[in-house]
Order: sequence, then structure tokens, then C-alpha cells
Amino acid sequence: MRTFLSSPVKTAVLSLLIFSGCAASCKRDGAKTAAFNPASAAAAKAQFDVLRDSVDIKWRNMTESDDQKIGITRLLLRELKGRPGIDATQLQGLDRANTRLKARRYTQQTMASSDLIDQYDMAQDSLLKAVYPVAAPNGNAPTENARNFVEGIQQLDAGVVAFRVQYDRAVHQYNDYLKLHRAELESLGGKYATLQPLSFFTIGDK
Repeated sequence: MRTFLSSPVKTAVLSLLIFSGCAASCKRDGAKTAAFNPASAAAAKAQFDVLRDSVDIKWRNMTESDDQKIGITRLLLRELKGRPGIDATQLQGLDRANTRLKARRYTQQTMASSDLIDQYDMAQDSLLKAVYPVAAPNGNAPTENARNFVEGIQQLDAGVVAFRVQYDRAVHQYNDYLKLHRAELESLGGKYATLQPLSFFTIGDK
């Protein structure tokens, strides 16, 4: 027995089917938007770039301070050259060791090995421990310049920990953001598709 729908009922059924089809289509489109949202990816990139810049600035500040310490040590050794009671051969050895420090210093990539950081710190600490008795025996520097250089080196050396703490904080923010927004960043392609977490100075965070 065939059943015929009255015109009002037929219209209602057709409307319902059309609405259901639209809803399904919208749902599929919404899923695509959630999977890739250019606006979201652009926002993630902008914030990530800010965090990366912060890491780079902290690194630059830290390395520039270390460069300054090496430079002042060089000036100190030059100031001592030719002074009475100074061993010229010893002075030359200290100068060579100081010059080699930059080549031995870790980078943002190699510092994943804490041994490299320890080796650099030991090399620089050993150098300074050898320099201080020569430059200021019993705390008495032979010239005002020498005294100022020694004090400058000591101040810069005392600031190493603070620089590393600041760097670690910036890296924490960078790594946390990368973990949360990796999908959006990878969708950008290029360098953003192969981003990796950065290493910390803090041993427990490596």
C-alpha cells in the first residue's frame, strides 16, 4: 500500500533533510578548520618568534659578558708585561690559555653535553686562579689599571650564574610553548617543521 505525504508534511521532511545535510557539511568544514587554521598558525608563529628572540638575546648577553671577561684578562696580562718580578714565560702561557678559551666554549647546540660546560668552566676557573696571584699577589696589584682589571674580571665572573638562570628561564618558556603549539608551527613548514627543544644549564632539566 503506497503512502502519499500531504504537501505540508512533504515540505517539512525536505526541509529537515536539507538542514541535516547542511549541519553535516558544516561539521566537516569545522573539523578541517580545527586541523589547520592559518590564523592560529600565524599567531603561534608570532608568539614563538618573540620567545626565540628572547632566548637569543639572553644567550648573546651571556656570551658578550664572557667575551668581555676574556678581553679584560688579555688587557690585564698586557698591563703586567715587563713589570718587575713578573715571569715573562708564565705570562705568555697565561695569555695563550686565555686566547684559546673562545674556541673551547660550548654553543647552544653542543651544550646538550654538560661535560663541555664543565670543561669550559674548569679551564676558565683554572686560568683565573693562576692569573690572580700574578696580577695581585696578596691582593696588591702593581698598578691602578691592574687593580681595576682584576676587579672587573671578578665582577663579571660573579655574574655568570645570573646569566645562566636568565637563559634557562627563557628556554623554559620556549620549550613549553613549542610543546603546546608544535602542530601549528609544523604546519608552517620550513624551519618551523623541524624545531627541537633547547638545552638547559640546569642539570636536572637536560
